[in-house]
Amino acid sequence: MGSRATDLGTVLVTGGSRGIGLALAKEFARNGHDLVLVAREEAALERAASRLAIETGVRVETRTADIADPEEVERLVRGLEDAGITVDVLVNNAGIGDHAPLVDSDPERLQRLLQLNVLGLTGLTRRLLPDMLSRGRGRILNVASLVAYFQGGPNWTTYVASKAYVLSFTRGLAIELRGTGVLETALAPGPTDTDFVSRSGVGDVRAYRWLPKASPERIAHAAYVGTMAGRTTVIPGLLNRLLAFLGELHPRGVAQAVFTLLSGSATSTTPG
Repeated sequence: MGSRATDLGTVLVTGGSRGIGLALAKEFARNGHDLVLVAREEAALERAASRLAIETGVRVETRTADIADPEEVERLVRGLEDAGITVDVLVNNAGIGDHAPLVDSDPERLQRLLQLNVLGLTGLTRRLLPDMLSRGRGRILNVASLVAYFQGGPNWTTYVASKAYVLSFTRGLAIELRGTGVLETALAPGPTDTDFVSRSGVGDVRAYRWLPKASPERIAHAAYVGTMAGRTTVIPGLLNRLLAFLGELHPRGVAQAVFTLLSGSATSTTPG
Protein backbone atom coordinates (compact mmCIF):
# COMPACT_ATOMS: atom_id res chain seq x y z
CA MET A 1 0.00 0.00 0.00
CA GLY A 2 2.17 2.89 -1.22
CA SER A 3 5.60 4.12 -0.11
CA ARG A 4 6.77 3.85 3.46
CA ALA A 5 9.52 5.20 5.65
CA THR A 6 10.01 1.91 7.49
CA ASP A 7 8.83 -1.67 7.20
CA LEU A 8 5.96 -0.75 9.54
CA GLY A 9 3.64 0.26 6.77
CA THR A 10 -0.08 0.69 7.37
CA VAL A 11 -1.43 2.66 10.32
CA LEU A 12 -5.00 2.36 11.61
CA VAL A 13 -6.17 5.44 13.50
CA THR A 14 -9.44 5.39 15.43
CA GLY A 15 -11.11 8.75 15.78
CA GLY A 16 -8.95 9.79 12.84
CA SER A 17 -11.21 12.42 11.31
CA ARG A 18 -10.50 15.28 13.72
CA GLY A 19 -8.33 16.68 16.51
CA ILE A 20 -5.35 14.72 17.75
CA GLY A 21 -6.41 11.67 15.73
CA LEU A 22 -6.27 13.59 12.46
CA ALA A 23 -2.95 15.17 13.44
CA LEU A 24 -1.53 11.73 14.24
CA ALA A 25 -2.76 10.39 10.91
CA LYS A 26 -1.10 13.27 9.08
CA GLU A 27 2.19 12.78 10.96
CA PHE A 28 2.34 9.09 10.07
CA ALA A 29 1.39 9.88 6.47
CA ARG A 30 4.12 12.53 6.22
CA ASN A 31 6.56 9.80 7.15
CA GLY A 32 5.38 7.53 4.35
CA HIS A 33 2.84 5.31 6.11
CA ASP A 34 -0.44 4.40 4.43
CA LEU A 35 -3.54 4.96 6.50
CA VAL A 36 -6.83 3.44 7.56
CA LEU A 37 -8.98 6.09 9.23
CA VAL A 38 -11.82 4.89 11.46
CA ALA A 39 -14.66 6.99 12.89
CA ARG A 40 -18.43 7.00 13.13
CA GLU A 41 -19.16 9.95 10.82
CA GLU A 42 -18.68 8.99 7.17
CA ALA A 43 -18.72 12.54 5.78
CA ALA A 44 -16.03 13.74 8.19
CA LEU A 45 -13.95 10.66 7.40
CA GLU A 46 -14.12 11.23 3.67
CA ARG A 47 -13.13 14.88 4.03
CA ALA A 48 -10.15 13.98 6.18
CA ALA A 49 -9.08 11.16 3.87
CA SER A 50 -9.29 13.31 0.75
CA ARG A 51 -7.26 16.07 2.36
CA LEU A 52 -4.58 13.68 3.64
CA ALA A 53 -4.26 11.88 0.31
CA ILE A 54 -3.79 15.16 -1.55
CA GLU A 55 -1.34 16.63 0.98
CA THR A 56 0.82 13.56 1.56
CA GLY A 57 0.39 11.27 -1.44
CA VAL A 58 -0.14 8.12 0.62
CA ARG A 59 -3.04 5.74 0.24
CA VAL A 60 -5.86 6.46 2.68
CA GLU A 61 -8.64 3.96 3.39
CA THR A 62 -11.70 4.81 5.48
CA ARG A 63 -13.94 2.62 7.60
CA THR A 64 -17.01 3.74 9.52
CA ALA A 65 -17.28 1.94 12.84
CA ASP A 66 -18.23 2.58 16.43
CA ILE A 67 -15.31 1.23 18.47
CA ALA A 68 -17.54 1.17 21.55
CA ASP A 69 -19.54 -1.68 19.96
CA PRO A 70 -17.77 -5.09 20.02
CA GLU A 71 -19.77 -6.28 17.00
CA GLU A 72 -18.60 -3.29 14.96
CA VAL A 73 -15.01 -3.88 16.04
CA GLU A 74 -15.30 -7.43 14.75
CA ARG A 75 -16.88 -6.22 11.51
CA LEU A 76 -14.08 -3.69 11.08
CA VAL A 77 -11.31 -6.24 11.55
CA ARG A 78 -12.95 -8.84 9.31
CA GLY A 79 -13.42 -6.20 6.62
CA LEU A 80 -9.74 -5.33 6.74
CA GLU A 81 -8.80 -9.00 6.53
CA ASP A 82 -11.10 -9.52 3.54
CA ALA A 83 -9.50 -6.52 1.82
CA GLY A 84 -6.00 -7.86 2.47
CA ILE A 85 -5.03 -4.91 4.64
CA THR A 86 -2.45 -5.65 7.32
CA VAL A 87 -2.35 -3.25 10.27
CA ASP A 88 1.25 -2.60 11.26
CA VAL A 89 0.56 0.27 13.66
CA LEU A 90 -2.62 0.61 15.72
CA VAL A 91 -3.42 4.07 17.06
CA ASN A 92 -6.16 3.88 19.70
CA ASN A 93 -7.22 7.52 19.72
CA ALA A 94 -11.02 7.41 19.80
CA GLY A 95 -12.44 8.59 23.11
CA ILE A 96 -14.78 11.06 24.74
CA GLY A 97 -14.74 13.13 27.92
CA ASP A 98 -17.25 14.28 30.49
CA HIS A 99 -17.09 17.02 33.10
CA ALA A 100 -19.73 17.21 35.80
CA PRO A 101 -20.33 15.86 39.29
CA LEU A 102 -21.10 12.17 38.93
CA VAL A 103 -24.62 12.61 40.28
CA ASP A 104 -25.36 15.14 37.52
CA SER A 105 -23.74 13.21 34.66
CA ASP A 106 -25.84 11.67 31.92
CA PRO A 107 -25.89 7.90 32.57
CA GLU A 108 -25.89 7.07 28.85
CA ARG A 109 -22.86 9.28 28.23
CA LEU A 110 -21.00 7.69 31.14
CA GLN A 111 -21.78 4.25 29.76
CA ARG A 112 -20.51 5.22 26.33
CA LEU A 113 -17.40 6.85 27.80
CA LEU A 114 -16.39 3.66 29.55
CA GLN A 115 -17.28 1.46 26.60
CA LEU A 116 -15.24 3.58 24.19
CA ASN A 117 -12.29 4.75 26.31
CA VAL A 118 -11.76 1.42 28.08
CA LEU A 119 -13.52 -1.54 26.48
CA GLY A 120 -13.27 -0.40 22.87
CA LEU A 121 -9.56 0.31 23.13
CA THR A 122 -8.94 -3.00 24.86
CA GLY A 123 -11.09 -5.00 22.46
CA LEU A 124 -9.53 -3.63 19.28
CA THR A 125 -6.05 -4.16 20.68
CA ARG A 126 -6.88 -7.73 21.62
CA ARG A 127 -8.28 -8.37 18.15
CA LEU A 128 -5.30 -7.01 16.18
CA LEU A 129 -2.47 -8.07 18.49
CA PRO A 130 -2.26 -11.78 17.50
CA ASP A 131 -1.48 -10.93 13.88
CA MET A 132 1.26 -8.51 14.95
CA LEU A 133 2.75 -11.18 17.19
CA SER A 134 2.66 -13.76 14.41
CA ARG A 135 4.67 -11.39 12.20
CA GLY A 136 7.02 -10.44 15.00
CA ARG A 137 6.60 -6.70 14.58
CA GLY A 138 4.15 -3.90 15.23
CA ARG A 139 3.40 -0.79 17.21
CA ILE A 140 0.40 0.13 19.36
CA LEU A 141 -0.13 3.74 20.40
CA ASN A 142 -2.79 4.40 23.04
CA VAL A 143 -3.90 7.98 23.61
CA ALA A 144 -4.17 8.50 27.36
CA SER A 145 -3.93 11.93 29.01
CA LEU A 146 -1.86 13.89 31.47
CA VAL A 147 -4.73 13.42 33.95
CA ALA A 148 -3.92 9.69 34.03
CA TYR A 149 -0.98 10.44 36.32
CA PHE A 150 -3.24 11.67 39.13
CA GLN A 151 -5.29 9.53 41.48
CA GLY A 152 -8.59 11.09 40.53
CA GLY A 153 -10.24 14.30 39.50
CA PRO A 154 -13.42 15.66 41.10
CA ASN A 155 -16.15 16.52 38.61
CA TRP A 156 -14.65 14.33 35.88
CA THR A 157 -14.07 11.18 37.89
CA THR A 158 -15.02 8.72 35.14
CA TYR A 159 -12.94 10.35 32.42
CA VAL A 160 -9.83 10.58 34.62
CA ALA A 161 -10.28 6.97 35.72
CA SER A 162 -10.66 5.82 32.11
CA LYS A 163 -7.38 7.49 31.12
CA ALA A 164 -5.63 6.04 34.17
CA TYR A 165 -6.77 2.66 32.86
CA VAL A 166 -5.25 3.39 29.46
CA LEU A 167 -1.91 4.31 31.02
CA SER A 168 -1.88 1.25 33.30
CA PHE A 169 -3.01 -1.04 30.49
CA THR A 170 -0.21 0.23 28.25
CA ARG A 171 2.48 -0.17 30.89
CA GLY A 172 1.42 -3.71 31.69
CA LEU A 173 1.09 -4.81 28.08
CA ALA A 174 4.46 -3.26 27.21
CA ILE A 175 6.06 -5.63 29.72
CA GLU A 176 4.09 -8.60 28.40
CA LEU A 177 5.28 -7.86 24.87
CA ARG A 178 9.00 -7.58 25.60
CA GLY A 179 11.03 -9.52 23.08
CA THR A 180 8.11 -10.05 20.68
CA GLY A 181 8.89 -7.21 18.26
CA VAL A 182 5.58 -5.52 19.14
CA LEU A 183 5.96 -2.31 21.14
CA GLU A 184 3.32 -0.48 23.18
CA THR A 185 3.25 3.28 23.81
CA ALA A 186 0.95 5.58 25.79
CA LEU A 187 0.61 9.21 24.72
CA ALA A 188 -0.28 11.52 27.62
CA PRO A 189 -0.95 15.01 26.27
CA GLY A 190 -1.92 17.95 28.45
CA PRO A 191 -4.42 20.63 27.36
CA THR A 192 -4.58 20.69 23.57
CA ASP A 193 -5.99 23.16 21.10
CA THR A 194 -8.82 21.00 19.71
CA ASP A 195 -12.62 20.89 19.91
CA PHE A 196 -12.35 18.35 22.77
CA VAL A 197 -12.83 21.28 25.15
CA SER A 198 -16.23 22.22 23.76
CA ARG A 199 -17.39 18.65 23.11
CA SER A 200 -16.52 17.50 26.63
CA GLY A 201 -17.69 20.52 28.57
CA VAL A 202 -14.29 21.33 30.11
CA GLY A 203 -13.99 24.86 28.77
CA ASP A 204 -14.27 26.40 32.23
CA VAL A 205 -11.94 23.94 33.98
CA ARG A 206 -8.92 25.68 35.51
CA ALA A 207 -6.50 23.25 33.86
CA TYR A 208 -7.76 24.32 30.43
CA ARG A 209 -7.88 28.00 31.35
CA TRP A 210 -4.55 28.27 33.17
CA LEU A 211 -2.22 25.81 31.43
CA PRO A 212 -0.84 26.49 27.93
CA LYS A 213 -2.48 24.54 25.11
CA ALA A 214 -0.27 22.63 22.71
CA SER A 215 -1.05 22.27 19.03
CA PRO A 216 -2.24 18.85 17.83
CA GLU A 217 0.63 18.87 15.33
CA ARG A 218 3.26 19.25 18.04
CA ILE A 219 1.70 16.44 20.06
CA ALA A 220 1.47 14.21 16.99
CA HIS A 221 5.13 14.70 16.15
CA ALA A 222 6.22 13.80 19.69
CA ALA A 223 3.93 10.77 19.61
CA TYR A 224 5.32 9.56 16.29
CA VAL A 225 8.93 9.85 17.39
CA GLY A 226 8.22 8.11 20.70
CA THR A 227 6.15 5.36 19.13
CA MET A 228 8.69 4.49 16.48
CA ALA A 229 11.45 4.55 19.10
CA GLY A 230 9.45 2.12 21.24
CA ARG A 231 9.06 4.37 24.26
CA THR A 232 6.41 3.17 26.72
CA THR A 233 5.19 6.69 27.56
CA VAL A 234 5.27 9.99 25.71
CA ILE A 235 4.40 13.22 27.54
CA PRO A 236 4.79 16.22 25.21
CA GLY A 237 5.98 19.43 26.88
CA LEU A 238 8.31 20.12 29.81
CA LEU A 239 5.56 21.52 32.06
CA ASN A 240 3.40 18.47 31.43
CA ARG A 241 6.30 16.14 32.27
CA LEU A 242 6.81 18.03 35.53
CA LEU A 243 3.11 17.73 36.37
CA ALA A 244 3.15 14.00 35.60
CA PHE A 245 6.17 13.61 37.87
CA LEU A 246 4.28 15.48 40.59
CA GLY A 247 1.28 13.21 40.09
CA GLU A 248 3.30 10.09 40.88
CA LEU A 249 5.34 11.65 43.68
CA HIS A 250 4.73 10.73 47.32
CA PRO A 251 2.92 11.85 49.37
CA ARG A 252 0.20 11.52 46.75
CA GLY A 253 -2.08 13.80 48.77
CA VAL A 254 -0.08 16.84 47.65
CA ALA A 255 -0.55 15.97 43.99
CA GLN A 256 -4.22 15.25 44.63
CA ALA A 257 -4.71 18.69 46.16
CA VAL A 258 -3.07 20.34 43.15
CA PHE A 259 -5.18 18.35 40.73
CA THR A 260 -8.36 19.09 42.68
CA LEU A 261 -7.58 22.79 42.28
CA LEU A 262 -6.94 22.39 38.54
CA SER A 263 -10.11 20.30 38.14
CA GLY A 264 -12.37 23.05 39.46
CA SER A 265 -14.15 25.82 37.60
CA ALA A 266 -12.08 28.88 36.72
CA THR A 267 -15.06 31.06 37.67
CA SER A 268 -15.47 29.40 41.07
CA THR A 269 -14.08 31.11 44.15
CA THR A 270 -13.24 27.84 45.91
CA PRO A 271 -11.33 24.75 44.70
CA GLY A 272 -13.46 22.10 43.07
